[in-house]
Amino acid sequence: MKKIKLIGILSMITVLSACNTKTKKEEATTVKTPISSVEQETTDAIKKVWIDADLAVGMKRINRPGYSDVDDGYAVLQLLKAKNVAIKGMSTVFGNSSLENAFAIGKYISAEFAANKIAVYQGAESAINLDSVVTNDAVEAMAAALQKEPLIILAIGPATNVGLLLLKYPELKSQIKEVVLVAGRRTPTDYFKIGNKGRHAKDLNFDLDNNAFRILFENEVPVVLCPFEISSKVWVGQEDLNELKTASPATKWLAEASEPWLAQWLDQGATGFNPFDVLASHYIIAPEDIVKESLNARLELHTDDTVKENDKQVFKQYLLCDKEKGSPVTYCYDVVPGYHQKLIASLKVK
Repeated sequence: MKKIKLIGILSMITVLSACNTKTKKEEATTVKTPISSVEQETTDAIKKVWIDADLAVGMKRINRPGYSDVDDGYAVLQLLKAKNVAIKGMSTVFGNSSLENAFAIGKYISAEFAANKIAVYQGAESAINLDSVVTNDAVEAMAAALQKEPLIILAIGPATNVGLLLLKYPELKSQIKEVVLVAGRRTPTDYFKIGNKGRHAKDLNFDLDNNAFRILFENEVPVVLCPFEISSKVWVGQEDLNELKTASPATKWLAEASEPWLAQWLDQGATGFNPFDVLASHYIIAPEDIVKESLNARLELHTDDTVKENDKQVFKQYLLCDKEKGSPVTYCYDVVPGYHQKLIASLKVK
């Protein structure tokens, strides 16, 4: 009888032990997998971005009358407000205004609208000199950031700082997920028309430093181009500025600074202005809102389309994109229906 009782007790212990082991395994499976999955999804959803810009919001032009572009401010504020973007740093470069002005505006944006949480670095004040390649604070800061983690680079001025980075630290090119730029066209006669009075604008970011783009292509980093072709299909007018003035302190500052810029476009016969750089930032935030295709890019010499009565006397480089031979790029050329409302809504996010 004692033997039977002992066998019964041992059997019960074995069953309980097996059940306990099974429960622990189930708990481990139930707890571990979902947490790991959620963490991965959250990490993947956040896009880590470095901004490199020739900020000129509210500044008067240096070499001629009038005011400088404001669209770089729209791009930076849109990224600041985006829930799926983490800005890892911001650098400034020469371009629409002086390097000093760009740096001052970058510091102002960080202080006033980002609680000084975004570090701002001063970059190149002129195009790359291949005879004497010199680094700067922006290049070194970008290099340090890329050594830590892969980044998307939004380069909405001349690509000088990015070109210098690739010359000085070619081993970091694999850390660049993509460089999103505002430049390019399909043919030399795809003019950048401003208004209806016959004015042709430059492909300024490319024109100011051709070599920087050549360096990007030769290093085979992923390049996304948001040219005049796409920005010419988006307009910001007085009603938009009025709406933005009441949305937040940041958009109020931007809208008020945009008034003189809008006036210049209206004077050229336009009904508003094209916010060039914001198409590049919008591509990063919501690429599904941007219509794009895969093309090849190359540099070609043609007569300068911004010079009137140019009888084959003045030539310049063009960044051309088509299906012919060249470096592969993602070429953005249109926006989805209802894009304008999406753009304004993205700027009004609290």
